[in-house]
Amino acid sequence: MLKVKNISKKLGDFSLQDINFEVAKGDYFVLLGISGAGKSLLLEMIAGLTQPCSGQIFLEDKEITNEKIQKRPIGLVFQDAAIFPHLSVYENIAFPLKCKKISKTKIDETVKSIAADTNILHLLQRKPETLSGGEKQRVAIARTLAMQPKCLLLDEPLASLDVQLKNDFRALLRKINRNGQTIIHVTHDYKEAISLANRIGVLENGTISQVASPDEVFHHPKTEFVANFVGIKNFFAGSLVENQNGEKQFRTSNISLVLLTNEQQGDGFIIIKNEDILFSEQPNKLNSINLFEGEIIDIEPTKMKLEINIDIGIKLAVLVNKTALENYNLAIGQKIWTQINPDTIQFFRNG
Repeated sequence: MLKVKNISKKLGDFSLQDINFEVAKGDYFVLLGISGAGKSLLLEMIAGLTQPCSGQIFLEDKEITNEKIQKRPIGLVFQDAAIFPHLSVYENIAFPLKCKKISKTKIDETVKSIAADTNILHLLQRKPETLSGGEKQRVAIARTLAMQPKCLLLDEPLASLDVQLKNDFRALLRKINRNGQTIIHVTHDYKEAISLANRIGVLENGTISQVASPDEVFHHPKTEFVANFVGIKNFFAGSLVENQNGEKQFRTSNISLVLLTNEQQGDGFIIIKNEDILFSEQPNKLNSINLFEGEIIDIEPTKMKLEINIDIGIKLAVLVNKTALENYNLAIGQKIWTQINPDTIQFFRNG
């Protein structure tokens, strides 16, 4: 659907070099990288706001590298929700439709339909200065969707929102994607990547170091940078359920974990930090909640410590220092007890 081939761009001391990736129709593709990695610059080249020094960009097999921005069926939403301050919400959404000289009846139908889809139907007569940050971002999304872009580009769309608004906005973005919209989203937040993407491209040192599914990136990073950046290997898919006692449990096909969360039941992911997993040779030395007997299946040296991989039905990665390894006399094949405190498990919904 969208293909970026050998794109390079130099700006002062910074450069993007030989960027290559493809985005299929209907993908939610997240470009993940540290601040200043060139993610926004890459979006601007795809949108046509700036030209690459070399390379090509294709949309549905048509080269658009030098195509004017007005002729590209691509929509770009900036981090700061740049909407027209002098126009109402209705007029903002209608603006790209009026430019196409569409009939008033069709414009009205389209604006109300998109406003309903983005949950801003009740805001149509409001002016931007009366809106919250989250509402402005929804208006910006709605106005861009009115253009019927073949590819929607999002530049750090959640960066300025608080936690609850981020949850709501993630749900909206997933809904838009489920409706068939192809999305490319740039962020430095791996939690956004986990909860939204079906494909992730990691931007490192001015180039793409890995393109894969979230599971592949988080469990099998190709470079040390990717491993250090994502910083998490205990990343599991499953379902959040509530038992008869009102206790929340996260269930995979092999294991069930108690956790503390305000999220509603449904499919999603959990993250468990390496340092939040306790282990002992004796179960009575650990809390009984989320207590599992497992087997050490691998011991791998890292830059500063050792990573112990323990199979408890899911494969946990636990970081320990060499002293702990010697004190416990840990070895591959050894049985060991692990415990995970419910309040350290982070849950992210799929939708």
